[in-house]
Amino acid sequence: MRILAGRYKGRSIKTISSSSYRPTQSRIRKSLFDILGPLDGISFLDLYAGSGIIGFEAASRGAIDVTFVENNYITIKLLHKNIQKFDEGIFFAQKQNALNYLKSCGEYDIIFADPPYGCNELPELVKLGLEHIKDFGTFILESRTGDELPESTDNRTYGDTQLNLWKK
Repeated sequence: MRILAGRYKGRSIKTISSSSYRPTQSRIRKSLFDILGPLDGISFLDLYAGSGIIGFEAASRGAIDVTFVENNYITIKLLHKNIQKFDEGIFFAQKQNALNYLKSCGEYDIIFADPPYGCNELPELVKLGLEHIKDFGTFILESRTGDELPESTDNRTYGDTQLNLWKK
């Protein structure tokens, strides 16, 4: 999987083909970052990070602080390997349940969450996410099309995937 744009454009990120996570498709990533625009100087939280491609893409486009949260042991090891490909100390990986992390973390400019399809904690995830974005921040949830969610500021559908954005 490759970073699409920015200062790390073209860099490869390792994935595990037999893993339980599903990386965000490149056309959805492109659309997401087109919606967000420049990310210069922002803090970015990538929940249910998987390979970390969303967080690495955010850093490539200007984010200066990227935190990955992932609960799976094998996947967190992969994240650490991917982080080592970058010289900068702006990446942080936490092996923790995403909801537990949100209950005790600080605020971020942008929080992106891509929980497994069928996750029944989406309303709580949205509530906690909105509590931890800074003023003028954005909480983004990638989920299965048709999932029941609190009303969002913006909603985009891509086949069986939807992006919901809430702005503070």
